[in-house]
Amino acid sequence: MHDDDRRLIAALSGDLGLGEVADLRVMLLKCLAEQPEALLIDLSRMTLSDPLALAVFRAVRRQAARWPGIPLLLCAPEPFTGTQLRSATYRSLPVFATVDAARAQAQLERHTLPMLSDELLPIAGAARQARNVATDACVRWGLPELLAPASLIASELVSNVVDHAHTMMTLRVTLRPRYLQIAVRDGAAGEPVPRTLAGAGTARGRGLLLVKATANSWGWLPTQDGKVVWASLRFA
Repeated sequence: MHDDDRRLIAALSGDLGLGEVADLRVMLLKCLAEQPEALLIDLSRMTLSDPLALAVFRAVRRQAARWPGIPLLLCAPEPFTGTQLRSATYRSLPVFATVDAARAQAQLERHTLPMLSDELLPIAGAARQARNVATDACVRWGLPELLAPASLIASELVSNVVDHAHTMMTLRVTLRPRYLQIAVRDGAAGEPVPRTLAGAGTARGRGLLLVKATANSWGWLPTQDGKVVWASLRFA
């Protein structure tokens, strides 16, 4: 993997079969969690033992569209792999013969998106600062109708890190076409699980239930050193 002017290029090598799909999916999701402007997947050094394994790219592209809302482009000069990807089964996937061709397309699609971010300590005041960042974003970008839900989501995502992960975190609020996206990255691995009760009758974990009820969509992705939890709010 390497950066290419804020685009991320993932160069795959070796043989791809069904046995490799799970690990490949996790690796590509970690690439998405870095929130590059585009993800280019170079298949020029990859061979294919089972065409069914190519479904992993369709699944990851669906995730890229949901969050972080970036283009995913495949570079497949290898004849068999390229032919399979250009079949009707995978016609929704953008496939290019070379990395340069994919890079040129990514450049055409490139646009700078408004974004606010902040580094937060896992302390009690972090949730208040998260609300301030979300409020600033909504006021700055003319989205007064999202001020309350965005502040709630930012606060709950950050509070979840304070209560459970206990690590430094990065809050990022991004304005995408039709969506305001809020993401918090922390240093603790593992799936965040919404729950109503934990321990001896103590209400915990309800923050994620509030996020789920408030956002149009939400989810999480693993990173190299932890995870990102994200949520999207739709506007007009």
